[in-house]
Amino acid sequence: PVLAGMNGSAIENFSCVIYNIFLMNCTWQAGRDAPADTQYFLYWQKSIEDNQMECELYIKDENRRNMGCIFQNVSIGPEKSYFLVNGSSKDSLIQFYDEYIDLYKLEILTAPLNVTANCTGDSAGCIITWDPPLTSHMKKEQCFQYEISIQNK
Repeated sequence: PVLAGMNGSAIENFSCVIYNIFLMNCTWQAGRDAPADTQYFLYWQKSIEDNQMECELYIKDENRRNMGCIFQNVSIGPEKSYFLVNGSSKDSLIQFYDEYIDLYKLEILTAPLNVTANCTGDSAGCIITWDPPLTSHMKKEQCFQYEISIQNK
């Protein structure tokens, strides 16, 4: 059954971020009513055509319980990705948690690259230039918006 397992045993507060172009960090909290020996396992399926992958690098809490995962070599595709966290305990069945997520919504972009400012003393002021940030999925420069904050005039 879909909701098999003890109520309150599924993970809570699941979230992921993608940073440095290809690293994804997912974290969660243990279910509020999960037995103390509950161990959680994260599976990720990038798209419907791909195989499910279990986390290879778990983040553990002080009790050696899996509370997060780091995925390497992540690439962002156009489809929603599927995440599943299930659990096991010798005392009880554990409810699973699953969610479909658009990976592009998780990416924390790097800062723009090669920022330069050329200021002259005349009325021309300053010319500031930069290259777009690195990203694994956006290839069009017009997709970016920038804000410049000038601290010292």
